[in-house]
Amino acid sequence: MTPQIIEAAAARLAGHVRQTPLLSSPFLDRIAGRRVLVKAECLQHTGSFKARGGWAAVSALDAAARARGVIAYSSGNHAQGVARAAASFGVPAVIVMPSDAPEPKIANTRALGAEVVLYDRATGDRDAIGAEIAQARGLTLVKPFDDAQVIAGQGTVGLELAAQAAAEGVTQADVLVPCGGGGLTAGVALALEARAPGLQVRPAEPEGFDDTARSLAAGRIVRNEARAGSLCDAILTPSPGEITFPIMARLCGPGLVVTEDEALRAMAAAFAHLRIVLEPGGAVALAAALFHAPAMTGNAVIAVASGGNVGADTFRMALDRAGDTP
Repeated sequence: MTPQIIEAAAARLAGHVRQTPLLSSPFLDRIAGRRVLVKAECLQHTGSFKARGGWAAVSALDAAARARGVIAYSSGNHAQGVARAAASFGVPAVIVMPSDAPEPKIANTRALGAEVVLYDRATGDRDAIGAEIAQARGLTLVKPFDDAQVIAGQGTVGLELAAQAAAEGVTQADVLVPCGGGGLTAGVALALEARAPGLQVRPAEPEGFDDTARSLAAGRIVRNEARAGSLCDAILTPSPGEITFPIMARLCGPGLVVTEDEALRAMAAAFAHLRIVLEPGGAVALAAALFHAPAMTGNAVIAVASGGNVGADTFRMALDRAGDTP
């Protein structure tokens, strides 16, 4: 992986994804005890940064492979990103999704024209299911994070962030990124290495699913014991990727781990002070910025708000935490 592949992805994505804003609020600064800047990828097409990786991967396929169609597995955000790209190119898309994925994500994926195949996250093997369908139908698998073109597409977040942070006068800061398998984290880290080396990426994860933090500490890939059981469904993965982990090990600082309650409180704070809607997995970086301030240094911190595809019941749970945040 090189910065050049991210630059190439950015050229293909031009006009097809949004440049999302870098938001701030003095109220969030007060909670964190330092300046907080929030990259609002929840305002991206399909409600998350995954629209970038989906478009980058589908647009990079040769015409014959793309015409046969694509397959992906996802709890919902990658699903919608790939489905949107496939629909735009007029090609078939099959998405393998866990049956416990939030209903809005399943419904939105179908609305984008994809065929959805559901499986039990606790007992099913999504890789095996996807491989069987791909072989039978001649589809190209677009992996959710361990794919060079997907990483490149997610890395365009970092290209934007480098320019936006510089415009805000921020050249030295931790950049906190919600992390599942590491596609966004690795992509942003590569982009910032080239464009803004004073900004260091640090992955943020939910408690109990902190495989990246533990892998970085151990210097090798370690896995989560559980496959399900967190509101942060968007970033529940067994382990970092074979492609993403070496990049993160070279470029990222120590991982940060937040509780589910902290993620919900961060969602409430984002809605109250920035007027944006986040899902739990998309809020873990902001939660780390707000509630784990001693783990960071410097006068500013940047948090990527990676997605906003949240169901009404979960969002109500978050808003109920509004009084728990200063």
